[in-house]
Amino acid sequence: MDKQAPLVRRVKLGTQGFEVSKLGFGCMGLTGGYSSALDDEAGIAVIMRAFRRGVTFFDTADEYGGPFTNEILLGKALKQLPREQVQVATKFGLRRDESGARTVCGRPEYVRACCEASLRRLGIDCIDLYYQHRVDTTVPIEDTIGELKKELGIGIVTYSPIGRGFFGGRGVKEQVPADSVLHGIPRFAAENLERNKQIYLQMEELANKHQCSPAQLALAWVLHQGDDVVPIPGTTKIKNLDSNIGSLKVRLTDEDLKEIGSHIREEDVAGGRHFTSSALASWKYADTPKKQS
Repeated sequence: MDKQAPLVRRVKLGTQGFEVSKLGFGCMGLTGGYSSALDDEAGIAVIMRAFRRGVTFFDTADEYGGPFTNEILLGKALKQLPREQVQVATKFGLRRDESGARTVCGRPEYVRACCEASLRRLGIDCIDLYYQHRVDTTVPIEDTIGELKKELGIGIVTYSPIGRGFFGGRGVKEQVPADSVLHGIPRFAAENLERNKQIYLQMEELANKHQCSPAQLALAWVLHQGDDVVPIPGTTKIKNLDSNIGSLKVRLTDEDLKEIGSHIREEDVAGGRHFTSSALASWKYADTPKKQS
């Protein structure tokens, strides 16, 4: 670990004893999507830097990287890290058909095949946290994930906690790259982005008050939602990684949280946060058929 860096504290994610770093790292962007992919050496360097700074919880998915390359990259990095000190999360449920279109699948036999394939790509014998990426509305949820329920004390992992880069200035301070998948997200559509810029400016004003960046304030707000909430911001840049870790130093009171909530309101955001093609397969909207007894 980096001796000069503030230690990222450990928290229990849920009530079953699963311990992770309070700040995780989302690996998705390392193999393209929001911007150009990094080569293996550069991508592994970012992961190694995160670990040295105290981040031990790394998130990937079989679908990331077009597909599979993201898990393979993380697997290469894991070979250079002490496995017992790293927590790995990956996902199943999204795949590409022959035309390249993204589809959702939650059939039990598919889930098992995905899990076994992810283990091979990652080069590990156990996945610490396994997610259903999107909900297959044609399969009873009991068949897909069995008795996995909120009552079991499951923690919350928040992905895209900086608004897919929005609070880092993407689309406001800098242009969205031409090859970025953000062009497929409604919030980044021209007319919506123009309205959402006002939210960024409000966040920037609040961040100045706390002597941090808008991205750090967004992360700090998430970090203050409870010890069972762990954000996983990702980046391809070391400076952004260090800045994200710096958000752990931002202290917010209950009054600060109320102030942020009153200025940055969900109802003021223009456009949805999901890709149009998979919006209805998110947990919030998906409804699966009743399992026949």
